[in-house]
Amino acid sequence: MSENFYDVLGVSRDADEDEIKRAYRKKAAEHHPDVSDDDDAEERFKKIQKAKEVLTDDEKRQQYDQLGHDRFTEADKRGATGGGGPGGGRGPFGGGAGGAGGFEDIFNQFFGGGGGGRGRRDDRPRQGSDLRTGLTIDLDEAFEGTTKEFTLERPTTCDTCDGAGHPPDADVSTCRQCNGQGQVRQVQQTPLGRVQQTSTCPRCEGTGETYSEDCADCGGDGVVREEATLSVEIPAGIQSGQSLRMEREGAPGENGGPSGDLLIEIDVDVGERFERDGDDLRVEEAISFPQAVFGDTVDVETVDGTVEMDVPAGTQSGETFRLKGKGMPHLRRRGRGDLYVQVGVVVPDSINEEQREALEAFAEAGGEDIDVDRGFFEKLKGSF
Repeated sequence: MSENFYDVLGVSRDADEDEIKRAYRKKAAEHHPDVSDDDDAEERFKKIQKAKEVLTDDEKRQQYDQLGHDRFTEADKRGATGGGGPGGGRGPFGGGAGGAGGFEDIFNQFFGGGGGGRGRRDDRPRQGSDLRTGLTIDLDEAFEGTTKEFTLERPTTCDTCDGAGHPPDADVSTCRQCNGQGQVRQVQQTPLGRVQQTSTCPRCEGTGETYSEDCADCGGDGVVREEATLSVEIPAGIQSGQSLRMEREGAPGENGGPSGDLLIEIDVDVGERFERDGDDLRVEEAISFPQAVFGDTVDVETVDGTVEMDVPAGTQSGETFRLKGKGMPHLRRRGRGDLYVQVGVVVPDSINEEQREALEAFAEAGGEDIDVDRGFFEKLKGSF
């Protein structure tokens, strides 16, 4: 099996585009025929270029991952060599001598372009990528809403080269691979015939120019990673898994384009007392045996203070009561969820003699046969 493109560049299969470009520059500088004495330097350099071309193109990378290295390269070779290469022969959309062909060339022929002319560089401003990070807050912060400060590491435009990727005094020359066009062409066989496709030159990355040296701080990327401290407004009622967007706080854009956005995924630490279900909260509350039998008013701690709750006579252990509007605020709208209180009857571990006699009398009055040695509360525990 042939060496796959990820191994050629020395990156993992989940590497992002920035990692792939950095690996490409490092490998290209090491194996370029002009600097390497290895006999296979030229062939190795071509593999590095091909790997970078495929893995930085979303569509090609998806096809590559689906087909596998061998099947992808076989299909690619059939497309590149069918019909004698660029400029050879005519398919339904093929060109004549000079390499004209494909939909782009037909467009050029009708609207003032021309085969063999200089390729169009994509100098349009492009927005930077969105970045993601996580932020944990506690339940009180989610209830009240707050301003939270956090720190993250993110890419930013290199100050040393102002994003150019090379020193201002670096020597510039026309890219030898694309002859300054910024684009390279290849022929692919399609059901409609041979079609020429244009892609960004992998060596100059579409600029048409190469430089004698890279910026020492960013390694030619034009961006560096730095630590940034930001503040974000947390709205009341936010839940775990929801995200906040900070505009223009993401990765820097290209060709003067705006930065991307920063997406912050929130995780709410509810703590040990409450359970959260959307905007509703659930809590367990202990009551005594007499309170359950005769009824009472008990204090219940909510997320924003203590409230009174009526426990009716004859309440059973495990019964749940609803306190309307005592849950979490609805996100960005009025009102609150509810608080559900599940009561549990607490059985004391020991009782005094007076309590013992009273409970024995209570049991006898109800016609129960109590084993005094086992104890009334032992039986009571087993009933819940």
